[in-house]
Amino acid sequence: MKHEMRLHDGPFKLIVAGTKTIEMRLYDEKRQEIKIGDEIEFTNRVSGDKQLTKVVNLHRFNSFDELYNNFDKILLGYGENEEANPNDMSQYYSSEDLEKYGVVGIEIVLI
Repeated sequence: MKHEMRLHDGPFKLIVAGTKTIEMRLYDEKRQEIKIGDEIEFTNRVSGDKQLTKVVNLHRFNSFDELYNNFDKILLGYGENEEANPNDMSQYYSSEDLEKYGVVGIEIVLI
């Protein structure tokens, strides 16, 4: 199955470069449909560029705190000199939704 997701310019470029291999999302109904072996086509919100990826693993957690504690910050899209802060994700998801659904780290490879 093929899924589509939009990304801001920075994370999109990191996926294309191959350094960001974990896409972090709310584990809502849409993300619950994603299975290992599926494809995700990411679209850059700024340029419209697209990148096809394959899902190689799904990592479920109750919170972004747990997810961040289980992966190197580079894989999550942070630079070596940046602080990886799970609170960064609060700009995208409400605490109510996080409590209801939990989160998923979608591990991808470029196609």
